[in-house]
Amino acid sequence: MGNRISAVATRTGDDGTTGLGDGSRVAKDSLRIAALGDVDELNSMLGVLRAEPLPDDVRALLMVIQDELFNLGGELSIPGYELLKDDALARLDEALKHYNASLPRLKEFILPAGTRSAAIAHVARTVARRAERAVVALGRAETLRPAPRKYLNRLSDLLFVLARVLNRANLDGLAGDDVYWQSDKLARDAK
Repeated sequence: MGNRISAVATRTGDDGTTGLGDGSRVAKDSLRIAALGDVDELNSMLGVLRAEPLPDDVRALLMVIQDELFNLGGELSIPGYELLKDDALARLDEALKHYNASLPRLKEFILPAGTRSAAIAHVARTVARRAERAVVALGRAETLRPAPRKYLNRLSDLLFVLARVLNRANLDGLAGDDVYWQSDKLARDAK
C-alpha cells in the first residue's frame, strides 16, 4: 500500500484532485472517489452505531466489519489491488444465517424505525446500498473485482437483519418489535 498520511492539510487537493493509494491523482468527483466516500461514510455510520448500547456479539461483529470496510476502501483506493479477503463475505453469510434464525418471518413491510440503535442500523443499511450502487457504477467504468460489490450487498442485508435484532434486544429493560408499515389496503383488509 501507499504511504501513510503524515500531514492532513497538504493543500494538494486544492485543485480538485486527490491522491489514490498508488500515488496517482484523480478528480475528487470521479467514480472511484465517490465509491470510496460512500464506503467511508458507511464505516463512520457503523462507528455511530457502535456508540449505542448493543449486545456484545453485535458490537464485536461491527468491529470486524469496520476493519473489513477499511480493507474494502483500501482496495478501492489502489486500482487492481486485492485487500478484501474471501472469508469476509463468508463471515457476513454466517452472521446473516445466525441472526436471521432467531427472527420471526416477515409478513409485512417494516419501517426503518424502532429503537435508536435499530434506526441507526437502518440508516447504515441505506448508506451500504448507496455504496453498493457507487461500486457498481465504478465496476462498469473500470475493471473491479466482484468482491467489494458482493460484500456491500450482503452487508446491507445483514444491517437490515441486525436492525430487527436490535429492535428486540432487551438493552434498556424494554424488548420491542419491528415497526410495521400501515398501508391503507392493510387497514381496509383488517376490518
